[in-house]
Amino acid sequence: MKFTRKANAQWKGSGKEGKGTLTSASGVLNNTPYSFHTRFEDGQKGTNPEELVGAAHAGCFAMQLSFLLNEAGFTATTLDVAATVTFEDGNVTTILLNLEGKVPKIEAAQFQEIATKAKEVCPISKLLNTKIELKTSLL
Repeated sequence: MKFTRKANAQWKGSGKEGKGTLTSASGVLNNTPYSFHTRFEDGQKGTNPEELVGAAHAGCFAMQLSFLLNEAGFTATTLDVAATVTFEDGNVTTILLNLEGKVPKIEAAQFQEIATKAKEVCPISKLLNTKIELKTSLL
């Protein structure tokens, strides 16, 4: 299967005082604001690249895990994934995927094994050049 997706960014002004917007072809992002302040300061309304990478990674990982669980004969009731992206000295240094899953009839060791495989084969994991950590919790 092959497909493409498209998103646009527009920036106006200097790096620190300027502002930008992000728009995705799907319309989910529609002139969504981002700026130095939304990226580097807490409490500012808008998004930032690291937040979007975290959302993309969490979503991709959860879907990949769901497919792998299905292949092993399990269906998750819920997979909650929080991605924490750490930015340090101009680099994304770590992404922590914190997974809480409800999967009927699966043993904890098998859940951990399948989750680890999902982390390794998730297309966004393979795209990123950073350390990716995984913590799992089977509820």
